[in-house]
Amino acid sequence: YVPPQIRKAQETVDDKKREELGRLKKMVNGLINRLSEPNLSSISGQMEELYMGNSRKDMNDTLTDILMNACVTAVAMPSRLMMEHVLLVSILHHNVGIEVGAHFLEAVVKKFDELCKSDAEGKECENLLALIAHLYNFHVVHCLLIFDILKKLVSTFTEKEIELILFLLKNVGFSLRKDDALALKELITEAQRKASTAEKKFQDQTRVRFMLETMLALRNNDMRKIPGYDPEPVERLRKLQRALVHSSGSGKDTQLRVSLESLLSADQVGRWWIVGSSWSGAPMIRDTKSQAQQKLHVGKVSSKIMELARKMRMNTDIRRSIFCVLMTSEDFMDAFEKLLK
Repeated sequence: YVPPQIRKAQETVDDKKREELGRLKKMVNGLINRLSEPNLSSISGQMEELYMGNSRKDMNDTLTDILMNACVTAVAMPSRLMMEHVLLVSILHHNVGIEVGAHFLEAVVKKFDELCKSDAEGKECENLLALIAHLYNFHVVHCLLIFDILKKLVSTFTEKEIELILFLLKNVGFSLRKDDALALKELITEAQRKASTAEKKFQDQTRVRFMLETMLALRNNDMRKIPGYDPEPVERLRKLQRALVHSSGSGKDTQLRVSLESLLSADQVGRWWIVGSSWSGAPMIRDTKSQAQQKLHVGKVSSKIMELARKMRMNTDIRRSIFCVLMTSEDFMDAFEKLLK
C-alpha cells in the first residue's frame, strides 16, 4: 500500500522527469535537424555539453531514438546525410565514452535483424545496413561484425540478401580487404559455392553474376570494376573526424570488437564490451549443488604438509590445494600438470 501523499509525490516526480525528457528531446532534435558537415564541430560540442549535464542513459536513449527516426525510413536515405549522422555518433563515441556508440549500434543491429526476418518491402534494411557500414568506416565497430552480417546474408542467399550483400560490399568492401583479406577470401569462396548450388533457384541470374564480379574485383583490388564506387566522401569526413576527436588514441583502440551473436543476445548474457555494464541474469550464477560436488581432489598429502598449510594460513580448499601441489611436486612439469588438474 502506498499512502496518498507519497503517491502524489511520486506522480509529480514522474511528471517532472517526463517534462525534462521532453525538453531534452526537443534540444537534441533541434541539433540533429541542423546537422551538416560545416557545423558538425559546433553541434558535436553542444551534444558533449548535453552529455555532461544530463544522465548518460537519458541522452543515449534520446539520441538513438531521434537518429533511428531520422535515418530508418521506407525510402533510401542520401548517403551523405547518413554519413554525417553516423560521424556525429562516432565523435561522441570517442569523446564522451564508448557506451554512446555501443548503445546506438545495439539498437541498429537488433532492428536490422528484426526487419530481415519480417520481409519488409521498403528500404529500411538498406538504411540500417548503411548505418552499420558507416559505423565501421568511422572506427566505432570492428570488421568482425561486418563479416558476421555478410556470412549470415550469404547463408540465406535469396534475392533480397544478394542486394544487401552488394550494397554492403560497395560501401565497405575495400576497407574489409585492408583489415582482413583472408576472411574476405573465405567469404567470396562461400558465396561462389552458394551461387553455383542456387543457380536453378533464381529466374534472373544477372544480379548473382554481378555480385560475384563485384567480389572478384574486391579480391583483385580493382576499384574500376565497381560502378559508382567513390571513397572520397568517406575520406574527407574521416579527416574531419580526426580534427574533432580530442584524444590522441582515437581510432582502432576504441573500436567495439563485438560479434553479431553477442549483440543479439545482449539481454540474456550481458554486455561485456561496455565497462561496468551491470548484469543480473540467473543463467550465469552457478548452481550451489554442482559447486558442492566440485570439491578439489589433490590426492593424498601427509599430515605434515597439511599442518604447514594451516600455519601458512591457507584457509580455503583451493589455497590449501595449490600449496600442497607446490610443496609435493617433483619438478616444474609435475607441478604444472597437477595445477592444471
